[in-house]
Amino acid sequence: MGAPGETARPVLACGEVRTCLLPCRDAVSAAVAERLLTLRADERVRVSQRPNLHAVSPEVLTGVDCRLPTANRGKVRAVGTVAARASLTEGRVLQATAYFSAPAAGPDRRRPWGHYLARPGQLLPVGKLAETVVAEAFLTERWQPGADELDIGSIAEGLLSTISRKHRLLDYEVPLTSATTSLRWAALPAADGQGARLERFTVTADGVRLVRLRVPHGTEPAAVARLAEDFALHDWLLTTVVDKLDGIRLGSVDGAGAGTLKVLRPLVDHLLHLWMPRTRLDRSLGVLWDVLEEEPGFSRQWQTLVQRVRDQLALHAATARRELLSAGP
Repeated sequence: MGAPGETARPVLACGEVRTCLLPCRDAVSAAVAERLLTLRADERVRVSQRPNLHAVSPEVLTGVDCRLPTANRGKVRAVGTVAARASLTEGRVLQATAYFSAPAAGPDRRRPWGHYLARPGQLLPVGKLAETVVAEAFLTERWQPGADELDIGSIAEGLLSTISRKHRLLDYEVPLTSATTSLRWAALPAADGQGARLERFTVTADGVRLVRLRVPHGTEPAAVARLAEDFALHDWLLTTVVDKLDGIRLGSVDGAGAGTLKVLRPLVDHLLHLWMPRTRLDRSLGVLWDVLEEEPGFSRQWQTLVQRVRDQLALHAATARRELLSAGP
């Protein structure tokens, strides 16, 4: 993975993505999205209209001097900055991402802050890193950071909360209830000559998504973060639609009526058009979606859910027409 400045090539990148529905009744416009995501006065929000509306905030940095988690309980101190950014898809789904990269070794002692600020989004270990052990710890189920360990999830959550609290732009009248999901990821370099590889995508008992990746040398950590955001967005869509359909007697309108339509219509109005994987990925990383398409079959499951929703709406419409005709003039 690439590195700015004179720092050695990173051998580890880690991050966490939080994904939720923007607390607003309707999707916001590009102009409102830009105002919501303005986190710095010196850098503009990036907005793209094709193939869908997507806004990305400038990155903000959080300085840290702490231990990194390790699977073998070894002590690895790191100093530097964690990068965080927020994005909004189609004015509807809000994501906050915090991530960092780290080289195999850093200075033997702590340097002045200027040394670290010149390398945004990098944590430099004091000494050697033991990157595999750190990656394993980040992806441990039920992992909770210790008091002196890096808590990258709280940085992402803090950014999400900061944007969600901009009450002058949001009305908090959400069209449907949904949970916030967390996806935590770690990426290590692939062997020489090998391409990107998805080694793990699991969901813990607590609902945290864990992703372990191998990426080609020279891949920018920001590109890996975009991949994680893409995974997290589409996983959130699947999770939300599955949750809403749970308990609905699809294929029958007996006793369902307005209650079922109240659940299904917001899905059609606000979510079903958002499925668009691989849209803004680095070309070398887009292949990793192939794994999710094969097992568990993200797009196949999504298309099945969409068809079930549309079939149910069609059934309700047909029933309503029959009842209208039978009622007569």
